[in-house]
Amino acid sequence: MGEPLLLAQAIAIPTGVAVVAYLVVGLVIGVESMGVPLPGETTLVAAALLASQHHLKIEFVILAAAAGAIVGDSIGYFIGRKAGRQLFDRLGRRFHHFSPDRIVRAEKYFHKYGVWTVFFGRFVALLRIFAGPMAGMLRMHYPRFLAANAAGGIAWSATIGIVAYKVGDNADKIFGRVSLWALVAIAAVAVALYAVHKIRKRRRTQAEEPAPAESADV
Repeated sequence: MGEPLLLAQAIAIPTGVAVVAYLVVGLVIGVESMGVPLPGETTLVAAALLASQHHLKIEFVILAAAAGAIVGDSIGYFIGRKAGRQLFDRLGRRFHHFSPDRIVRAEKYFHKYGVWTVFFGRFVALLRIFAGPMAGMLRMHYPRFLAANAAGGIAWSATIGIVAYKVGDNADKIFGRVSLWALVAIAAVAVALYAVHKIRKRRRTQAEEPAPAESADV
């Protein structure tokens, strides 16, 4: 009895670090749900793998992910409702994920399947980003949206979290030992890579723009 207890104590994350990890899960998924392309599902998987190695509690990982999904989608809904189609026009100029053809395709799903798009969209990468803002833009009835959003967020968080947690029993053989700060590192690296990508894209666009013609002397 003593050895398992000592082992559990040796690999346990301090409470403060665990709280940071849960906050990172909720924050990354929440911001992704507002319409910003961040690696929400990857963050959830990483946290579930940490839970499988007794660094975190899988119940709190799923709770943090579901809360982030529900709150983030709701904020995205009200942003889309207030900004309207102009929001997607602005996002399309910043993020290639919001290209006009993808917006049109997502709109067709909403018109055809209604709130089911919100529920099942949580399991589809692009719809996971679109769902909240687009539902708001299309003036979907908020109580219906919230019900589908909450059900989808809980179902997605539980499904992905539990599957990754079960796989995590053999994660050390597949991926190698997940480090203590793996969750925070993955989120930080993803954000840094995205920032570098945007800076390079902006520089490339500026380089391709023709220089303004100089006015000729009269």
